[in-house]
Formats: sequence, structure tokens, C-alpha cells
Amino acid sequence: MSDNNERDELHRAIWSIADDLRGSVDGWDFKSYVLGTMFYRYISENLTNYVNDGEHAAGTTDFDYALLSDEQAEEARASLVEEKGFFMLPSELFCNVCKDAAENENLNEKLEQVFNHIENSAKGSEAESNFAGLFDDFDVNSNKLGATVARRNEKLVKLLKGIAEMKLSDYKDHHIDAFGDAYEYLMTMYASSAGKSGGEFFTPADVSELLTQLGTVGKTEVNKVYDPACGSGSLLLKAEKALGREGVRQGYFGQEINITTYNLCRINMFLHDVGFDKFDIACEDTLTKPQHWDDEPFELIVSNPPYSIHWAGNDDATLINDPRYSPAGVLAPKSKADLAFIMHSLAWLAPSGTAAIVCFPGIMYRGGAERKIRKYLVDNNFIDCIIQLPSNLFFGTSIATCIMVMKRGKSDNKTLFIDASKECVKVTNNNRLSDDNIKNIVDEYTSRAEVKHFAHLASFDDIKEQDYNLSVSTYVEAEDTREKVDIVKLNAEIEEIVMHEQILRDKIKKIVVAIEGDHNASV
Repeated sequence: MSDNNERDELHRAIWSIADDLRGSVDGWDFKSYVLGTMFYRYISENLTNYVNDGEHAAGTTDFDYALLSDEQAEEARASLVEEKGFFMLPSELFCNVCKDAAENENLNEKLEQVFNHIENSAKGSEAESNFAGLFDDFDVNSNKLGATVARRNEKLVKLLKGIAEMKLSDYKDHHIDAFGDAYEYLMTMYASSAGKSGGEFFTPADVSELLTQLGTVGKTEVNKVYDPACGSGSLLLKAEKALGREGVRQGYFGQEINITTYNLCRINMFLHDVGFDKFDIACEDTLTKPQHWDDEPFELIVSNPPYSIHWAGNDDATLINDPRYSPAGVLAPKSKADLAFIMHSLAWLAPSGTAAIVCFPGIMYRGGAERKIRKYLVDNNFIDCIIQLPSNLFFGTSIATCIMVMKRGKSDNKTLFIDASKECVKVTNNNRLSDDNIKNIVDEYTSRAEVKHFAHLASFDDIKEQDYNLSVSTYVEAEDTREKVDIVKLNAEIEEIVMHEQILRDKIKKIVVAIEGDHNASV
């Protein structure tokens, strides 16, 4: 089966599950149940395959961890926690719980017990922080599932059965990353139906692809990739596609303030087969309580932070002395934290690194504190490129956003401005970036060529003369698509029309005179 056919079949199965379960539970809320069940199945199969592969390689070809007794399996708990980061008893594996789920009157309690055991198994190990609270949003006793235990269990049985029937065998047996692809499809489906709330944590795949390609131009590997507002983590994982698994040496790092989205991000890491020692996702406010202070700076930063949110700003007297913000001498406005994310990202960026960040367009031209921060960024030659994107790319908003690309080690003191507002294709009610659109933008970013109506390479003096306005429209003249009028030709046509009109008037006048003459003669 081709990759596309396999993917289409997987997507149809996912849609069928969501369609079967919709109704009593809103689709947006239900994502936690669907994704949580997928994760439960994934780690069950992942652990089983890991143990089985080891036993088969040792010569026990008929060994199956799922058929082992819990007592026998306990002997391997310590070693499995050390190697995999967690442990599961055979009786609590997804496949074994599914077998008698329909007859189990206490299914909700059984699942709650299983999830607690998985999280508790990682306590005291290096993986503890990566598993803690992972199933918090999978509330088996929620009224959203049903008013009674029986109703809830009925939904849970359907959920388990639906996920069990999905063709999600070990990713090594697939041409596509089945679990990871299923996750991306579900998040896209839910985000598009949820509008703004979906767009707040999920960056469309085409925009993620563009950001990552921009950030990896000229690179074959990076130490690690970072997103200060990582949402569900889909943007972080694009780095592997661009550079390969070995191209991200130390892994994936991020911070997310929303606990539900934080859990989804960690689940996403596991579903994409990222080991517990290869990611570090923190749940805190990036702007006021940043994590990863002591980490080596990041060679790749990609992000789509929330637009124009409120933050502490000047209300917190200590922030002006924060080494992330103090170099600019001013804080981003309290009602618009956009440039605070920019300054934070710059502070975390390695000398040889690149940061590609989606921005609200207002930060490019507004005055006050935002102008002062732009001045700092331009005067110190940190801004490499500003790209104007098409409108209607994101879920829940039609705003035409921008991308700011920053570097600490630029080879010149010029800034490239690209007007990519026409680089899109229409898909239903939204615009999308096709592979060709992305290639056109990245090729221009790489070549830094002057292209009329598309790109301009501005000098420091050019930007200074424009009072540090960074709007693309200030530097790239939009093409005038209005029909050009030939005045000389138009005047000639008007004269001809007037002349023709006069001839017609004269003819009409003669006819009227003739009619009047005939009328008078008859009288």
C-alpha cells in the first residue's frame, strides 16, 4: 500500500471513531480521550515490542510479553524503567484490557488504576517529569462521558474498540509514522472545528514546515530545537523531518503554560517515538518563569507564540532587570507581549543559531516601547529577514501574520524583506502554503536576491530612515494590478463617440423635421 493510501485509510478510521463518539461530548473536549487512548495503546505496544525483540534475539522466539503473568513480569520492572522510563504489567496492557472491556462493569476504575500505575512506575527515575500527570485530562468519571457509570463505560468501550481497530502497528512496520500521523490529523481536525481555541495551540503543518526550513537553511544538524510557546509540540517535531533523527543531537525542548496542552505535547513526543531522555517540556509561564536557564543555548528556535496577550510587564519591577529584557532598556507593553517572546527567544539563541518566529503584524510598525525594542534589534543586527505571509492561514483568524528570522552571527548588516502575501493556494475557506509556495519563499531567503514586488534587501540606513518600521510593505512595493489606461487612445475613442453621437443627432433631427412636415401637410 502506498504512503498516501495508507495515510488516507488511517484518516478515515480516525474520522469514523470521532464521528461515532460525537454527541454527548464536544469534539474539542473529546480530543483528550481519543489522544489519551492512542497513547495508552502506543506505550503498551512499544513496551511489548521492546521486550519481545530482546527475547527473540536471545533465542526465545515464541516469547510474548502480553501473555506473561504479572508476577513474572515484575522481575523486569527495574531494568525496564531504567531503559524505557516506565513499566506496565501484562494484565494492564492495552490489548489485555480491551479483551474483556465490554463485560467489565468496573472498566472506568480499571483504566484509572492502569493510568496511575503507569505514571507511578516512572517516579524516582529520570523519566518522572515526562510521565507525571500525563493522563490528568483523561477523566474516566467525567459527566461528559455519561450521567451514570454504565453510560461512561459504554463510551469507554467504544473508544477502546475504535482505537484497537485502527491500523497502528509498530511504526517500524509502516511506511509512515502511523501514531504520529494519526496525532497530527486529529489535532488538525479538532483545531479546525474549534476555531480560535484550536489555533492557539496548534500551528498548521504548512506553516510549521516553512518555519523549520527557514531555521535550518545551511544546517545539516543542530544541538537541539526549542519553542518557548510549544503548544502541542507539532512545530518542534518538524526539525526531525528537515534534518533527520540524528540531525537533532540532544533533542526537543519547550515550555507551555496550559496544563492540558502541555500534556498533549508530551504525548506527542512519545507518539513520534522520541525517547524520554530526548525531550524536556516544561509547564510554566515562559515570560516570567522561564525554564532551561542553565541549558546550552539553542541552535534552532521555531515558534508561533500567542498574539497580543497580556503579561506582567511594568507591573513587575524585577523584569526590567531580567537579562532577557534589559538589553533593550524597555519592556514590551503589558497588553501586547509579542516582543517579550522575541526578546526571550533571542536570549536563548546560540551564537550560530537561527530563530524563526510567527509575529502579529502590529509589532512591526507601532511606536512607543515596541519601536524601542525594534531599534535595539536592528541596531545590534539581529534581524535577518521579515516575511509577510498570506491571510487566513491559521485556524480561527484571518489575520495576515509575519515571520521574523533572527540570527546572532549575521554575515552582513542588511535585512531581507519578502512579500509572500500571494504565495498560497485556496483550500475550502482557508489559504494554505503549497510545497511550491514554501520553496519559493525559502529559495528567496537563501539567495537574498532583489526581486521586484517580491523581495528587497534593505541596509541598516534604509531601516533607520524609515524610523525602524519593519513592515514589509514599507520596503517592497506592491504590484499595481489595476488595468492601465492609455489616455491618448481613450481621448481618441471619446472624440469618435462624440462625433458618432452628433451624426446620430443630425439624422434624428432630419427624421423629426420630415415627420413634422408630413403632419402639417395633412392638416
